[in-house]
Amino acid sequence: MIVSLLGPLEALLFAAGSEGIATDELARLLDVPVAEVRSLCAQLKQTYEDRGSGIDLVELAGAWQLVTRPEHAPYLRRLATAPSNPGLSQAALEVLAIVAYRQPISRAQVEEVRGVQSDSVLQTLLHRQLVCEVGRMEAPGRPILYGTTPLFLQVFGLRSLEDLPPLPEVDVSEDDLSLFHIAPSVPRD
Repeated sequence: MIVSLLGPLEALLFAAGSEGIATDELARLLDVPVAEVRSLCAQLKQTYEDRGSGIDLVELAGAWQLVTRPEHAPYLRRLATAPSNPGLSQAALEVLAIVAYRQPISRAQVEEVRGVQSDSVLQTLLHRQLVCEVGRMEAPGRPILYGTTPLFLQVFGLRSLEDLPPLPEVDVSEDDLSLFHIAPSVPRD
């Protein structure tokens, strides 16, 4: 059975990014002669052309590199000038972690864990579609319950919630507990 090296070649080129990778380095990594690397690169380039791919394979300054096709430049300009989606704040990450591990959970329960108001942070996570309303609690006022979304799993590279890392075990000794108690007042003479 002959194994195609086009897949490994493409993976190496992708991993090399904008730096590219030299022909002799590809030959070493693929464990084939330089002439075979040139042939494989030509095949991969032709594959991209045959399917009308948005990327191309070029040899620049002695290194092979995956590049975008010039005819797609208008789309790339739009991407470059589009407002970026800023990352999540520390507060948002805290709330997201609480929801992920304790779902379904109400806003009040999130705030109980965090010790601070979390309504605006929950609204941000709802807007970004990382959490959603999953129901109502059977309690006075029937508060909304929140859970994570499929987009949350996708963004964090999880197949399911079972892939969340386990929470660390907390071993609380009596000495640790004393930190949470106020020392008794000593009567003054």
